[in-house]
Amino acid sequence: MEMTWNNCFSPKRFGMQKGQDDIRTQYERDWDRIIFSSPFRRLQNKTQVFPLPEEVFVHNRLTHSLEVSSVGRSLGKIIGKKISELPQVKSDENARPFYRNSLKNVLSSACLAHDLGNPAFGHSGEEAISKYFKKRDTKKPEDIEFKAMFSDAEWQDLITFEGNANALRVLTMQQHDRNKGGFRLTYSTIGSILKYPCESLASDKKILHRKKYGYFKIDEEVFLDIANELNMIPDDIASRIAYKRHPFVYLVEAADDISYNIIDFEDAHRLGILSYEEVSSAFLEIISHNPKDNIEWVTEQAEILKGDPNESIAYLRAKSINALIHKCADVFWDKKEDILKGIYQKSLIEDIPELQSVMQRIEKKSIEKIYNARKVVELEIAGFRIMSGLVEDFVFSALTPENIRDKEQKKILQLLPKQFSFDESSTPYVKVMHIIDFISGMTDVYALKLYRNLRGIEI
Repeated sequence: MEMTWNNCFSPKRFGMQKGQDDIRTQYERDWDRIIFSSPFRRLQNKTQVFPLPEEVFVHNRLTHSLEVSSVGRSLGKIIGKKISELPQVKSDENARPFYRNSLKNVLSSACLAHDLGNPAFGHSGEEAISKYFKKRDTKKPEDIEFKAMFSDAEWQDLITFEGNANALRVLTMQQHDRNKGGFRLTYSTIGSILKYPCESLASDKKILHRKKYGYFKIDEEVFLDIANELNMIPDDIASRIAYKRHPFVYLVEAADDISYNIIDFEDAHRLGILSYEEVSSAFLEIISHNPKDNIEWVTEQAEILKGDPNESIAYLRAKSINALIHKCADVFWDKKEDILKGIYQKSLIEDIPELQSVMQRIEKKSIEKIYNARKVVELEIAGFRIMSGLVEDFVFSALTPENIRDKEQKKILQLLPKQFSFDESSTPYVKVMHIIDFISGMTDVYALKLYRNLRGIEI
């Protein structure tokens, strides 16, 4: 079936036979379910970029997710109103109210959930989880034997752990003594976070929607169910599972891109890494391209607030985000037909010609001064040691046959909470995925404490 604006959404809930009939409340309930969940709450103690604060309060994963959700809601309002006026949508009694009233809630919920699969210690956490498996990808007899325990697809998952795939898993997996279907969100909300809708063996860095991957092999049935329910378009790739992106994904991605590009810059100013002039000049250049703002007046207001530089930058940050929201919405609307057909191959923020030079300048400065700042690098190195160390301890214990585990290995596995425990008859891959479910959900503080305990550094 061809994907259209009328059939690319669904109020059905994953893991439930029947939800309530009122589609408006279904999407609002998604937001509430995420907000009140433990994985969402744990984001407050997971690093975004800078180490968790001692004095200056910078963003963590939770505050970042809330801000992305706010931006996503604004994009949903703008685009939803426009789509609802399309002739084929206007005459559809389900589609028109969805776009007018509910797209904003779908995007807001998806944005809230987009980082739920990201492990502790910022961007290095994902690589750190894979480090143990990469280390064992050698020609040594014991490593060849170890790798042979997994299929090619399973091994690819393990050596390239992916936070996006893990977000799908967090939202949909059934843990011991928990509800079938995980969070039981609507298919629309889940589909909106599938940024890379393919299996790990289909990933290709040269293709935007397959640059990474969107589901682990263990969750293939879940992924295919969602793709089918939302009429997603299969990608033409031999013997591999891959789909084109769902249209709503571009808006969730834009909300994330807008937020981190601008807010990492603001945080860097608060921490004294970037000067007031560096940050304000970039923000003013973005604002100058918004026809709704008078740049002279905005400049004057920023100057008045300069007695408190942080307040002045916060004002310019708000104006910059507003400008980028409207620019990204314009690009989405201009390219909506290509987006719906699955042939659009850019992110929205990259497709604003007049802002290319300033956004590239922000990216270059972020890489040079923010992501390579000493405190950030130190945290990433610590993250590598801690996360890969925990994976090694738990995986080695789990994959040692039960009848020959020593006392230490048994004790380590006793630390695995009940919802992550595995059946001893499970395949090695299933056992490892249960371990990774546990470790990837840890906060920075808990991972550090457990690592120190297991290493005998702290009792």
